[in-house]
Amino acid sequence: MPDAAMNSALLLRSVRLALACVMREFPVGTAHIVRSRRDVRTHRQLHPAFYGCFDWHSAVENHWQLARIARLYPDLPLVDRIRSVLSIHIMPSAMRREAAYFSAPGGSGFERPYGLAWALQLAAELHAWDTDFGRRLNAAIAPLRRAAVSSLSTWLPKVSHPIRSGVHGQSAFAMGLALDYARDVGDRKFARLLEASAIRFYASDLNAPIAYEPSGHDFLSPTLAEADLMRRVLLPKQFAAWLTRFLPGRLALKPVAIADARDGHLAHFAGLNLSRAWMLDGIVAGLPKTDPRVKGLRTQALSHRTAGLKSLALRGYATTHWLGAYAVYLLTGAGVARPRN
Repeated sequence: MPDAAMNSALLLRSVRLALACVMREFPVGTAHIVRSRRDVRTHRQLHPAFYGCFDWHSAVENHWQLARIARLYPDLPLVDRIRSVLSIHIMPSAMRREAAYFSAPGGSGFERPYGLAWALQLAAELHAWDTDFGRRLNAAIAPLRRAAVSSLSTWLPKVSHPIRSGVHGQSAFAMGLALDYARDVGDRKFARLLEASAIRFYASDLNAPIAYEPSGHDFLSPTLAEADLMRRVLLPKQFAAWLTRFLPGRLALKPVAIADARDGHLAHFAGLNLSRAWMLDGIVAGLPKTDPRVKGLRTQALSHRTAGLKSLALRGYATTHWLGAYAVYLLTGAGVARPRN
């Protein structure tokens, strides 16, 4: 584990990466559906708050990391700049326009589920920010929060099978983020839907084919994300029994090397190492303390943590526009430091 000075240096590195992209309009990748000439707009015209960081979900998760760092470390350098950026982007008019996009033609499935889950993480962070500034931002984001919950609540009951990809479409990872949000803000109805969906999708899973991972451009592990979700839903003894059925035998994961950090897809492995680290931490947190798997899982979490954090030194917008948020999620224990129920 890094010491306090190293931790602060890593957080500052992540902050600088976020600040360098949240107001950077180009280059941009957009999933906007153009139905006619009237739908032709720039990304910034469509998304007045989350136009930076190449794509919408990366902009959202970078705003999340800025809000989290400013809330948890108010004396950290650059916090004044963070507050300035947040006050510009998380404002009522911008949030209303962001929310309206989801009800416009072609917008119902936008950023579902990955970007929506990060939007809810941002909302949860603002909900927890108990200052006048935080409360103002929390009130402003309400329309987007409602739109995200509505979209996922409408979608989940219709999904007949889980989505087991290692990229944005994966259901388990997004459900874990959304469930943390629902519990943080006390939305019991939404939490019950997510818990029931997790049981429906995953409770009967056996013998996960983790040896097939990773696919060539994964930044999430389908297997570990599922386990990290189920430890949020099951009590420790229940989770331990489920995990034995799901991942029988000894888990032996090693960090994944990055062949070309300039390639936007191959660079995903930098995030995979970070997300594996926090998912392994989450699995450990969900097990009874005496479970014999804990020591080995902690060792593998540490090796992935070390490899993933080294990637913060990589250059090139393919990694820098999103990787800092993953580092902050890991460094601050965002997914672990929450009660199960």
